[in-house]
Amino acid sequence: MGNLVIEKLSKEFKKEKDKFPTLKDIDLAVKNGEFVTILGPSGCGKTTLLRIIAGLETYSSGTAILDDELITSPSPKRGMVFQEYSLFPWKTVLGNVMFGPVMRGVSKTDAEAKAIAYLDLVGLSDFKHSYPYELSGGMKQRVAIARALANEPEIILMDEPFGALDAQTRNNLQNELLRIWQEEKKTIIFVTHSVDEAVFLSDRIVIFSKRPGTVKKIVEVSIPRPRDRTRPEENAIRNEVLRLLDSNENAKID
Repeated sequence: MGNLVIEKLSKEFKKEKDKFPTLKDIDLAVKNGEFVTILGPSGCGKTTLLRIIAGLETYSSGTAILDDELITSPSPKRGMVFQEYSLFPWKTVLGNVMFGPVMRGVSKTDAEAKAIAYLDLVGLSDFKHSYPYELSGGMKQRVAIARALANEPEIILMDEPFGALDAQTRNNLQNELLRIWQEEKKTIIFVTHSVDEAVFLSDRIVIFSKRPGTVKKIVEVSIPRPRDRTRPEENAIRNEVLRLLDSNENAKID
C-alpha cells in the first residue's frame, strides 16, 4: 500500500479565454514507504502537484493512481500537512487529532485512544487539553502531523511544513519526522525550497523545471541514515542539486 504512479500528468489553469500551463507531462513513480522530496523554482507547480495527489485539485490530462485506484477526489488514504498548520482554533489538541477519525465514523472512545497514541508518538500527550494558541509553531506542526497520521493514510503529503519555523526548531522537527516515518513506514512526498532539508530527509529528490513544471531530473540519495549534514557525501549531493536548480532560470533556493 502507498504506491503512487503518475503518468503524463498536465495541469493548466484557465482565466476567461487565457490558459496558464502549470504542470506538463509529469512522470513519477513513488514506492510504498519511500521518502521523496520535490524541489524547484517558485511557481513551478510543486504545491499544485501535491494538491492533485490529495484530490483537492483536478488535472487537465494524464493519470494519477494510488494503489491501482485513480485519484479523482479527496480520500483518507491521502493525508496532507500544510505550512500554515490549519488547526481548528476552537478545538483542543486532542480534539484536532480526533476530528478525522470521528468524521470517518470511528467512535469517540476509539478516536480518542487513537489520537492519544499519535500525540504520544509526536511527544505532545501532555498538551492534549491545550488549545492551538497556547502552542509554539513547532508544537502546532507536530499536532498537524499527528492529525494526518490519525487518519491512517497510505501516503502523507507535506507542503513546506517547516518553512515558517526557526532553524533550530526546523532541524529538530526534521529528525522527529524521520523517526516517525521509520516507525510508521508511511510513504511521504515532501515539498521544500531547502536543498539542505531535501538531502537530509530524502530517499530521492525530484527536481522540477521552471513553469510549466516538468521533472528535470531525479537525484538518488543513497546515504545511510542517520545522516551528518557535514559529510562529503552529503555535500556532493547538495552541490549536484544546487547545480541543477541554478540552471533553472530565476530559480529561488535557500
